[in-house]
Amino acid sequence: EVQVVESGGGLVQAGGSLRLSCAASGFTFDDYAIGWFRQAPGKEREGVSCIFSGDGSTYYADSVKGRFTISSDKAKNTVYLQMNSLKPEDTAVYYCAADWGPTECREYEYEYWGQGTQVTVSS
Repeated sequence: EVQVVESGGGLVQAGGSLRLSCAASGFTFDDYAIGWFRQAPGKEREGVSCIFSGDGSTYYADSVKGRFTISSDKAKNTVYLQMNSLKPEDTAVYYCAADWGPTECREYEYEYWGQGTQVTVSS
């Protein structure tokens, strides 16, 4: 059974940092793309950052480029999202998602989703 479980959310002041973790199981880690998505109140869910299978290429939304970094630890089957210089507009529920084959960071390409973790950035 494919599972992804997020952790690491919390409350942080603007300018601070958080690291989210996505622990994956039930599939061959190298064969799957894994992405981070977020949904703020009243807004649609958006792709924040994804790491793709094969060459391990990455995608970042323009709003997080230079502040967020996605990485993977194959030994732990875990993908991380390091979030620095956080802004109040980063406040959202952050979701980890995985699937075999995605080439873009768009939610419709991902079948397996975690339950989400809340990130709140205070001003």
